[in-house]
Amino acid sequence: MSAVNAGREQFLARVRQALGREGPTPAQVVEEHIAAHAPNLVPERAQLAPAAQVDLFETMAARVDTTFSHVASDTEVPAAVAVYLTENNLPQRAVMAPDSRLDAYPWNDQPLLELRRGRAEDADAVGITGAFAGIAETGTVMLLSGSESPSTVNLMPDSHIVVLRQSEIVGTYEEAWSALRRRLGEQVMPRTVLFVTGPSRTGDINQTLYLGAHGPRRVHIVLVADEPD
Repeated sequence: MSAVNAGREQFLARVRQALGREGPTPAQVVEEHIAAHAPNLVPERAQLAPAAQVDLFETMAARVDTTFSHVASDTEVPAAVAVYLTENNLPQRAVMAPDSRLDAYPWNDQPLLELRRGRAEDADAVGITGAFAGIAETGTVMLLSGSESPSTVNLMPDSHIVVLRQSEIVGTYEEAWSALRRRLGEQVMPRTVLFVTGPSRTGDINQTLYLGAHGPRRVHIVLVADEPD
């Protein structure tokens, strides 16, 4: 501690003593509060069994124009992506996040599907990513930036396809943050944590709803069922 900071702390300590406010300093109070991770009010609607949380997640996401494909196993993921592209008259090519979890799916089963792994570019119409979590209370997907998940893939293309497992769905934001701390450790965060609730939209222009204002105009989730125990 520098001499200036030491003098400041001594002065503040004398002020607290004169006011009869002995005890932890404000900085210590803040540090203890951060370390405790005390949850805020948790919505009752999200305090459900896992299967009910999946249902709530779908309901809330569908309300904001998110669409879904349901697959029973990993082997069905590439076909679900190809069908979605065909049904929406989209090209059978996409940029995909270089995520090892995505590489585990049998993309070669769809020979007409052209995938490029890496960051998105202006010409990319479709981006495919995983997600760290789905949050049931609002139908939101939680995305992390990093070498395996460039933010450009979920922000630049006009259509964003998210491959999400049912086991990655939690009830509340608090649960998602707790899961992130368990994975990365205390006081460690990715550069960006992005919460996506449906396609990008704005109503600022003549109070007319416009999709795709600040990101994708389509968000589609391929929901992968959990394998039985």
